[in-house]
Amino acid sequence: MLPPITHPPPHSAPRAERIKCLLVDDVPENLIALEALLQRDDIEFLKAQSGPEALELLLDHGDIALALLDVQMPGMNGFELAELMRGSERTRHVPLIFMTAGSREHNWQFKGYESGAVDFLYKPIDPHVLTTKAQVFFELHRRKQALAHELRERTEALRINEMFMAVLSHDLRTPLMSITAAATVIKRQPGSDKVGAMADRVLAGSQRMGSMIEDLLDVTRIRQAGGLALKKGPTDMGMLVQRALREIQVGFPDSRIECSAEGDLAGVWDGERLCQVVSNLVGNAVHHGAQDQPVRVAMDGHRADAVVLEVSNGGGIAPELLPSLFDPFRGRERPAGRHQGLGLGLYIVQQIVRAHQGFIQVFSQDGTTRFRVELPRVVDAPAERGV
Repeated sequence: MLPPITHPPPHSAPRAERIKCLLVDDVPENLIALEALLQRDDIEFLKAQSGPEALELLLDHGDIALALLDVQMPGMNGFELAELMRGSERTRHVPLIFMTAGSREHNWQFKGYESGAVDFLYKPIDPHVLTTKAQVFFELHRRKQALAHELRERTEALRINEMFMAVLSHDLRTPLMSITAAATVIKRQPGSDKVGAMADRVLAGSQRMGSMIEDLLDVTRIRQAGGLALKKGPTDMGMLVQRALREIQVGFPDSRIECSAEGDLAGVWDGERLCQVVSNLVGNAVHHGAQDQPVRVAMDGHRADAVVLEVSNGGGIAPELLPSLFDPFRGRERPAGRHQGLGLGLYIVQQIVRAHQGFIQVFSQDGTTRFRVELPRVVDAPAERGV
């Protein structure tokens, strides 16, 4: 009978890697003594009897926790070896401790520290002093390894989370389309007003779900690609805003929206993305603004190089919320009965504006909140790859 297959427990701690310590001395007995003095099960010793031999070991091994270098060696001495190590990106940050049986003159120590040493020890070396100093660097390196492992785990978790969000958002579209189609069919069927009202509620809910799914997909695109890609073309800001306002007015027929336009509103932009900007800003103003005051949309095209869009509404934003207003998934108190989104709308608006090499500002004072968007008329080519 075959023995049962055993599996490692989930989330088991990673196996600890052995710490590497480089020992360089032209006297073999000294290398043996150093290894015996610092011997630990989790330490791997790399031993060399000359500078060139040490360089070969450094080429074959990386991530060295500590190097103990003898100063007085024939051919390449310890100082020369240290300078070569400091000149390489792989070994530049390896801690160096010099050891010498030579003079205790200060110029030797100065030269050692100038070569990048962290310490300078004279032979005969005190075993307790050496082991204490070495253990400090071994422990620091162990912590560095642990932090690097944690960073890799967190990075992988973030990657999986983003993949999950992208797949989930994509797969939610199919059942959502079925719900929307069914509600549309029900609404067209003759029947009571109650059935029509229920169909309207299903359609409104599916539209909100669709908007959330698109927001999640946009966040995934921003995080994975470093920004949003643009599909630019000649665009008229005035026509774009009117289109967005008509869509909002259908969903909120009782809302009061005033619109004004001045100057030339033409530019080379991604029309669909900018329509998303207008819809989010005006939609926020309708949802969160004072109900007894209109939402005002103003476009200014007097400047030759840019077009300015402003959306304002009655009501204020608490000063402590302003610094994090464009952060994704931000949490804040909302009055009962108001729309509860994912907190992604303004973040996506900011990313779209940045992709157009423009900027967005928010002002909230004297009972009025105003968002100001400034867009250059023509976006430079690098912006097509995102920000």
